[in-house]
Amino acid sequence: MSMNTFGHLFRVTTWGESHGPALGATVDGCPPGVEITEEMLQVWLDQRKPGQNKFTTQRREPDAVKILSGVFEGKTTGTSVQLMIENTDQRSKDYSEISQKFRPGHADITYWQKYGIRDYRGGGRSSARETAARVAAGGLARAALDHLAPGIQIKGYMVQMGPRRMDRTRFDWDVIDTNPFWCPDAVTAEDWAEYLDGLRKSGDSVGAVIEVTARGVPAGLGAPVYGKLDTDLAAAMMSINAVKAVEIGDGMAAAELTGTDNADEIRMGPDGPVYGSNHAGGILGGISTGQEIVTRFAVKPTSSILNTRKTITIDGQDTEIVTKGRHDPCVGIRAVPVGEAMMACVILDHLLLHRGQIGDAGGKIGPV
Repeated sequence: MSMNTFGHLFRVTTWGESHGPALGATVDGCPPGVEITEEMLQVWLDQRKPGQNKFTTQRREPDAVKILSGVFEGKTTGTSVQLMIENTDQRSKDYSEISQKFRPGHADITYWQKYGIRDYRGGGRSSARETAARVAAGGLARAALDHLAPGIQIKGYMVQMGPRRMDRTRFDWDVIDTNPFWCPDAVTAEDWAEYLDGLRKSGDSVGAVIEVTARGVPAGLGAPVYGKLDTDLAAAMMSINAVKAVEIGDGMAAAELTGTDNADEIRMGPDGPVYGSNHAGGILGGISTGQEIVTRFAVKPTSSILNTRKTITIDGQDTEIVTKGRHDPCVGIRAVPVGEAMMACVILDHLLLHRGQIGDAGGKIGPV
């Protein structure tokens, strides 16, 4: 029984632990002829890697990706692509004191209850370090999307840190890559820097909300009922470490709207249907509309903190715990490129499914 694989035609299996010798991904279903190099993948991994500023964990990992199979002379062959990232800066001794204790808010206790064994060094498979493999696979998915459907653009950004939300009236795409929070609001980014610095120095952490948008996605991807595009997007985002909620479009806020307000009105434009709004997040009935696809996910605060918390030991004794080591004060920062990667993998998977079932068929709107 496999619990480490996601996707239908574009299938990604991740492997490895936080403090093992390496981690990586095996990717099946990538079409042949896609131009790809280690340097192309490294661009995305560099956005996720730790130790880039004071607001992320100070673990120093180069996250250098190696392509071990499935690529010949710079192009995919159609066979499985094996990607590997070596771990080089493990400090397993930092975790020796918690080998018999469970960290509150962490997966330690449930892993022990399920398997009867756990890798306490950084959390093993439950560590956010696993997401490096997803970002590598997402880089491959992006290259395949460029090959099959040029024009699709995927961008993630943070819209909330703790109780502090960005001001959407100041939304600026050009600002996203200019601050450590991937925030589209420069004023809010400055406020977050001061806020998070205070939390970091106090040994605490905070949660965040990340939004990921896909532009240029054609209409028709996804299927009704069990093959919905939003079903797979929600599952993909929910599978990211520390994610506790996922929304598509207006999400939970749609419950506050009337039918008049929520329905995205349609008019005919020169190149096809034009929608007056996008409350649906680019997906209706599980199928893409051709609008921007918008998903949002909430990340809980990092569970490994320096403040003393009550817990129990494996033998059932009450005790207290302080988690040493190097941890993100806001794991949501490095979750942004992970969310982008998962969006890329899901969109590519559904593009391949659509081509396989529908081909060039599909309903036409307007004069034929």
